[in-house]
Amino acid sequence: MLQKFKIGHYTDEVNGTGATAIIAEDGAVAGVSVRGSAPATRETDLLSPEKTVERINAVVLSGGSAFGLEASCGVMDYLYKKGCGYDAGGYRVPIVCGASVYDLEYKNFAFPDKAAGFKAAEDAKCDNFTGGNIGAGTGATVGKMCGMMAAAKGGLGIVTFELNGVEIAVLAVVNALGDVVEDGKIIAGPKAEDGSFLDSSKIMTAGSVKATNSNTTIGCVLTNAKLTKVEANILADLAHDGLAKAVSPSHTRFDGDAFFCMASDEKTVEFNILTAIIPTLAEKAIQAAVKDNPAENEQNKVNKILFGVFQKMWKR
Repeated sequence: MLQKFKIGHYTDEVNGTGATAIIAEDGAVAGVSVRGSAPATRETDLLSPEKTVERINAVVLSGGSAFGLEASCGVMDYLYKKGCGYDAGGYRVPIVCGASVYDLEYKNFAFPDKAAGFKAAEDAKCDNFTGGNIGAGTGATVGKMCGMMAAAKGGLGIVTFELNGVEIAVLAVVNALGDVVEDGKIIAGPKAEDGSFLDSSKIMTAGSVKATNSNTTIGCVLTNAKLTKVEANILADLAHDGLAKAVSPSHTRFDGDAFFCMASDEKTVEFNILTAIIPTLAEKAIQAAVKDNPAENEQNKVNKILFGVFQKMWKR
């Protein structure tokens, strides 16, 4: 499936960070939608429909906040050595876009550097659709309205879809401020001592918790469909509709949300079919990111004092 794309990971479990490289050696038509107020991104302006370059060679999703954007340099170095990239005349220049999540407070201060990005690209392979606590999702957490000590584990979620030869995969690194929900019910977020969810939307509505700009959900839509650059940007934008369904509250001033889209330009398809399915696939990918990390640990607990304070606020 999606044989024009390769996915590889660098995972640093000790420090709690990593990188995920999505490689298209032959190039892919691409778009992006950045909805977050605090993004850490690379080469997103290039994906505007009016810009010259039509195809890119990679999207790199990484931890490490803005420091982690360095991983994209390693992927670029790998692609240059493979002879991939935009023909600029005397040289080929690999076009590598990227986005990072803030995971610096998960374990230790660390970020995926150039060597980490090179390794992720070197290890990339086709049909590599395993998610969980891997790559850019290694240090991801969700439900941080009460701080890191109350956060639940996020991760990398991946879903795939195929219909009449049209193939799609959506990857999502879920490091959101809000809770992850499914069918209107919270499935990941801060918990009270009795195991019940605190409900981050309710906490934010109370207005007495000050969050920080340390949250982001980033991802990428992959397809073998033939798309224009405009259409790729539309699909990237529609992925955020799925984010809004899966994260509550979503697109806050403290999140740096961004979705890319890459199309290998192989299969002709009615575009409206894609617009109908992409939001649902993005929603499912985000939910998968926390379902692959179900274990309870210290990151999933909140102390009794905090819970009592929030209860009193809600009753006002």
